[in-house]
Amino acid sequence: MNLQDIVNRFHTMTSILSVEKRNDDKIGTIRIEVGNDLYIRSMEKVDEDGNVVFKQKFVPGSSYERYMKKELYFENLCYECAIKKKPVHAYIRPERYNFSINLIMMPLDIKDPNKAYCTYSQEITFEEDLDAMSNISAKTSSTVLQTCIKLRGAKNLQETMDEVIEDIRKICDASYCCVLLTDFNENTWSVFSDSVKAGSNQHSIREYKDQNFTEYAKTWLKFLDGSLCLMIKNDADLELIHQADLTWYNSLVNANVESLVLLPLQYSGTNIGFIWVTNFDTSNTVYIRETLELSAFFVASEIANYQLLNRLEILSNQDLLTGLLNRNSMNNRISQFVNGEISYKSLAVIFADLNGLKPVNDNQGHDAGDNLLKQAAQVLRTTFKDSECYRAGGDEFLVIAIDQPKEELEAKVEKIRQDSMIPGHISFAIGLSYDENGGKIRKALHEADTLMYEDKNRYYERFPGHRRRF
Repeated sequence: MNLQDIVNRFHTMTSILSVEKRNDDKIGTIRIEVGNDLYIRSMEKVDEDGNVVFKQKFVPGSSYERYMKKELYFENLCYECAIKKKPVHAYIRPERYNFSINLIMMPLDIKDPNKAYCTYSQEITFEEDLDAMSNISAKTSSTVLQTCIKLRGAKNLQETMDEVIEDIRKICDASYCCVLLTDFNENTWSVFSDSVKAGSNQHSIREYKDQNFTEYAKTWLKFLDGSLCLMIKNDADLELIHQADLTWYNSLVNANVESLVLLPLQYSGTNIGFIWVTNFDTSNTVYIRETLELSAFFVASEIANYQLLNRLEILSNQDLLTGLLNRNSMNNRISQFVNGEISYKSLAVIFADLNGLKPVNDNQGHDAGDNLLKQAAQVLRTTFKDSECYRAGGDEFLVIAIDQPKEELEAKVEKIRQDSMIPGHISFAIGLSYDENGGKIRKALHEADTLMYEDKNRYYERFPGHRRRF
């Protein structure tokens, strides 16, 4: 059979790949046996950014690693098609190139004791092809559609995501499924959702809170190198990780990981985290890959929107300089008290006015003044850690304490008042109103404000040069 004649009949970029047959669980050498003219020219062409797929001139029958770096994702596709005789379709958006690849692979019935063969046809597009992205099996479509419907209709995204991740773990017949969020700028990580199979030897990574998973995640990105998916099916695949990164390999072995599918979660070109399953059904890799790739798209979108809403919530309720709750949040809280939406037995209101801010602004500059405000906020946050602390505006702060002992609050206020008299310490004028029978919030606010201004006058009597002059 003349392989070149076969590919020459295709009107799309097409090659024929061979996969070495082996008796163990390793994927044998993968070769690009032949390619039609469209395929070869496209692979050797340098784009406007200087990128080229093939690093070497095409030589029929050479290992694919002659032209590009080893790629487990690609190898698994070839194995599924050539060795297991399954048609394969995938839509790839490699980060390192400015184009996407819509690929179709079909097994070939060629009698060869040493190799199995398949065709590899691809279409390169510079814009995302939604039709190609959605061209998946009916089984995968149904599964992912259910995920999408659940997420879109979620009133509580956290609870719904937990349900979706449990579903995905069961679909993959995996021992563990996890969504890990990462922030490489802040070097932080968090588990958004995970699911552990009962009776398995897997554990939630929440138990490893002392480890820095952002460092592991950087390794994952390096290993993925723009690929949409990393699939580790057996010891042979794990050995590749062993050779590339011993620390990551040891962590997988120590966690009893025998197989792994790992995908980055990306939104608007930004990596926001990862989703993965461990110890999955390795006999069903095509369906699992399709399901996870498309599910990751919707999971990333919902989480990104959730994070955006949380940031907007923070912006509307948090003072960006001090990190305390802001005036808008304070007014909303007071309205809740006035409208009877809050039940309480005792109510305490504390007004605190930062002393000496104007001289610092005038003599040292507003950066120094901002630092003083942040230090003042930290004093209040630490002292009244069980209460609600607000920046009411400028150098004024408000603390609301519900159902807390009067003696404890009086002791804290007195401690701040005494510290304020020590040179070099953060200095406040402070007033406390306490009603053990609850009382009205507006009355408490007025009383605390009055007491605070009395304390302020005593401060000005002690330091007359600090009186505000506008």
